[in-house]
Amino acid sequence: MSTIAELRLPASETTLATAFEHAPDATFELESSVSKTNPCLWVSGVDRDAIESAFDADSDVTEYDLLVETGTRLLYDVGFTEGDGIPQLCDPILEDGGSLLETWGSNGWWQVRVRFPDRDALTSAYDRLVDDGVNVDLRRVSDVTDGTEPDTRLTPQQREALEAALKHGYFEIPRQVSMEELADELDISHQALSERFRRAYETLVDEELHPTDERQPAE
Repeated sequence: MSTIAELRLPASETTLATAFEHAPDATFELESSVSKTNPCLWVSGVDRDAIESAFDADSDVTEYDLLVETGTRLLYDVGFTEGDGIPQLCDPILEDGGSLLETWGSNGWWQVRVRFPDRDALTSAYDRLVDDGVNVDLRRVSDVTDGTEPDTRLTPQQREALEAALKHGYFEIPRQVSMEELADELDISHQALSERFRRAYETLVDEELHPTDERQPAE
């Protein structure tokens, strides 16, 4: 059995705090599929001049190189001072054999989704962050058996919508993205997104309040 956890950490206590301040509309996403010495970061929500000015202002950043530019996102190869940057954010979490599944940041916060060998490894990582002075927020924990994904009746479309909403700050206060903007990001209509949310909320509430054998299938 392994454990998947979602953690929320303040940029002010980890990395790129100054970049967040200078580019408050930016969303960062770690490109984990690129194997390089320096981490690669997707940046969205701001233009090239704004994010490069933010990188220039951040003392953690020693170098950056634009690799890819699309209509909505920029991919940068980013170098950091030794002991700082993305390694400072992720290394304490992964020290006990964790595997990084997803990392993104917006509105001054980093959110990390990690697969741990077990709950003891998660506890050790959490305690290590607290000992380092990081006010980490453990947002969700799921146990995974026999290599399967966590048991849930959410459809792939519902899960995609909820993950996008969390990633883009839809659930933040104040909200960082509107329903219309999120629907555009998913390339669906506002009505379709609203319906996905409604059915996803119904499913999650049903899973929380009723035993498995009492649950009714949702459309």
